[in-house]
Amino acid sequence: MKGFSLGVFVRGIAMGAADVVPGVSGGTVAFITGIYDQLIESLKACNLQALKLLFKSGPLACWEYINGGFLLSLVLGIAVSVASLARVISYGLEEHPLPLAALFFGLILASALIVFRQIPQSRRHIGWLLFGIVFAVAIGEIRPAEIAATPLSLFLSGALAICAMILPGISGSFILLLLGMYEPVIGAIKQFDIVSLLSFIAGCAVGLMLFVRLLSWLMHHHRPQLLASLTGILLGSLTIIWPWKLDAQGQLLAESLAPGWQNVLPWEYAHIADPKLLASSLIAVAGVFLVLVVEKIAKND
Repeated sequence: MKGFSLGVFVRGIAMGAADVVPGVSGGTVAFITGIYDQLIESLKACNLQALKLLFKSGPLACWEYINGGFLLSLVLGIAVSVASLARVISYGLEEHPLPLAALFFGLILASALIVFRQIPQSRRHIGWLLFGIVFAVAIGEIRPAEIAATPLSLFLSGALAICAMILPGISGSFILLLLGMYEPVIGAIKQFDIVSLLSFIAGCAVGLMLFVRLLSWLMHHHRPQLLASLTGILLGSLTIIWPWKLDAQGQLLAESLAPGWQNVLPWEYAHIADPKLLASSLIAVAGVFLVLVVEKIAKND
């Protein structure tokens, strides 16, 4: 398969696994593994010029223009991951929510550090970092809505969620959860509901093609401000992925991020159930080291 990259395929698997989890972004994985800029520019290249090249110069010229080998490797990795890990992640969220949330807490914390280190003259952009924190915390305070899962609502949800999925720090799955679309989408994946999946994928495609152009412009013209905002978003999203949560009545959540959830300290959680503090803390630290190791491997690659 011309242009296929095993390294990019593996990164795609990691991105797909992240996007399945509410509170974790595939864009974060793309950033820490060093392919974020290439991803944005490759997606941006899927435009009318690429279509003209297809008819004028042939498929090969079009394929090279859009960096097709890179995109194919990444999309295949994401698709394989989502199809194979949807059940695994769902099981983890149901049976082992605290350790899993702690792992992703560590991953996001380390990712914020990595993004922050790339901001030139970071002190000058503290305001943008604070803006990102406030924005992410505000998103976390929004509670899930109830919207019927129709082809149109799935299309619009996909268009909105994909914008979050491509941004480091903002979780597309969490946006779906807020819209009340997380369970329908996961259910469509499990049951291979073609109509629902095609509606959602079409929305993702349209939203992605529009949003990457804005992101590309920001990366080229306002990169320090964008990185500072993304760092803030990552830090603010820690409130969403915080492991110890209770419902509005101070009881265990019936489901992940159920309406009315609130963050509590581990010792408050201990009044209701075992907080698994030691295990969760060790797993969170392992998550931090995992990101640092992945970043080092990505740089060598």
